[in-house]
Amino acid sequence: MAARDAPDVPSAPLSAGDLARLRELFPVTRRWVYMNHAALAPLPGPAADRLVAAARQAAADGDRRWPAWHEEIERVRGQAARLLGVAAASRIAFVENTSVALSLIAEGLPWKAGDNVVSAACEYPSNVFPWMNLRRFGVELRLVAAEDGRVPAEAVIARIDEGTRVVALSWVQYASGFRSDLARLGAACRERGVLFVVDAVQGLGALHLDAGALPVDAVAAGTQKWLLGTEGLGLLYLGPRAEERVRPTRAGPRSMRHMFDWDRLEIDWNDGALAHEPGTLNTLGILALGRSLEVLLDLGPRAVEARVLSLVDRLADGLTAAGLRVFSPRGAAERSGILSVIHPRQPAAALTARLEERGIRVTDRGGRLRLAPHVYNSEEEVERVVAELAAC
Repeated sequence: MAARDAPDVPSAPLSAGDLARLRELFPVTRRWVYMNHAALAPLPGPAADRLVAAARQAAADGDRRWPAWHEEIERVRGQAARLLGVAAASRIAFVENTSVALSLIAEGLPWKAGDNVVSAACEYPSNVFPWMNLRRFGVELRLVAAEDGRVPAEAVIARIDEGTRVVALSWVQYASGFRSDLARLGAACRERGVLFVVDAVQGLGALHLDAGALPVDAVAAGTQKWLLGTEGLGLLYLGPRAEERVRPTRAGPRSMRHMFDWDRLEIDWNDGALAHEPGTLNTLGILALGRSLEVLLDLGPRAVEARVLSLVDRLADGLTAAGLRVFSPRGAAERSGILSVIHPRQPAAALTARLEERGIRVTDRGGRLRLAPHVYNSEEEVERVVAELAAC
């Protein structure tokens, strides 16, 4: 493997036995070489089992299980806080998806004409439309151009001025896999009194994040990708500065401190991010997510990151040797679980279809082939993908 700067994560190779046991938790491995986690992850077996068990309990007992489920929801909230590196679980809200989490922030801030938001032109639409929708208030959205897949921190910082209220960026760009420098960007935002909002859906679950220690004000992430959860569920983290500035825009019994006192009809917002949970939650999805988070937390976020990056490095080296061009930035601090590559002869869409015929799930984004392995993928699977693409 080609030499490169080592990331700031410990090396934690899985033994053959540990990897075999881990792969047993993922039924998808029996049918597919699955490297499409940046699109939609397969559920781990324990998560699928919990989902089915909860559905059967609901069918057999109606609401009888609800008190126990409520307690389990709060346990899962605590797991999510641990994964994010957040001390207070009340800073985590369960929402429907990344778009809703970002929209809650965008709609909950006090805007005035002449304000602006700084983001990137290569963002996924979930992190564009909530901010673009503010134009009705006279708010400008400033989109920084990408440079060879990168969103340079200095270019983002240069667009901040006295009218900037928010910098909204993806931690990892969905098409290129570029990882932003959250510490540098967050520090620049703090110096200027600007909120730093991070779309973490393409990093959280694959990469280690310590949101409580970083100068990050808010984090949004759906659970259906690297967190190995279901669709229709997401996480919203609000730090102290975001909590102070973002007012709730949706109200219901759960968003109040007295959520179970239904005769008390007065506004008394719940603590932290809990104020942004107005009503019934995606209970079954949260219960399943708890099992997925157990898998990630048992391995340890740093160990998961080390393995994911190791697999991506192996892919990058093998595909480069096979004549493909790696588009994804490969600096030590820029790498992620996403690898974007260009074949010298075959279009990405055709390669995606060809690999699917051979039992390999990947996708194409931005006219390039996108590979996204997770912690349970094996080195043998990497070699199989490289061999298939080398033969195209």
